[in-house]
Amino acid sequence: MGARTWIESWPVVRQLTGNDPLGRGTSSRHDGGMVDKRARTQDADSVTKSVCPFCAVGCGQQIFSKDGKVTHVEGDPDSPISRGKLCPKGSSTLSLLTAPTRQTQVRYRRPHGTEWEDLDLDTAVDMIVDRVLATRENTWQDVDDRGRHLRRTMGIASLGGATLDNEENYLMKKLYSAMGAIQIENQARI
Repeated sequence: MGARTWIESWPVVRQLTGNDPLGRGTSSRHDGGMVDKRARTQDADSVTKSVCPFCAVGCGQQIFSKDGKVTHVEGDPDSPISRGKLCPKGSSTLSLLTAPTRQTQVRYRRPHGTEWEDLDLDTAVDMIVDRVLATRENTWQDVDDRGRHLRRTMGIASLGGATLDNEENYLMKKLYSAMGAIQIENQARI
């Protein structure tokens, strides 16, 4: 390829020397033949409204699915928070949902164990409930030395993350307060 041919192949040179010097017509179009002008969401058989999982802002998302598999994620134009826009992290939600390395089973490693095993969700929830109730019972403080009512547990604490939205944080605060925990914190305040 000669220098002249190489320079003429630059898109800016083609634009300025062609019949569209302002770049509003043919020079701004794709050269690859027939351009597919169908929306990539057109083939979806369901659209689910959701909230972005990455931070506490709560941007709205639309999750497009076909045959039970997520095919596309975009901002929800009906969301008063994001008005159809997503940040770069929110735009990567599709990768989060469809990554081949995503864990879809409850994984458990027994104390002093070296291997992970899969558990069904009911078994895992029962194990968590048993441990929470045992911890609460073993660390419960009903009254102090002077007879003042405490009604608290010092064995349970919560450190929430910024990926939870306001409603989730509210429910977590209510849950831990009802259990008697007093150390309830969120990373946004630290």
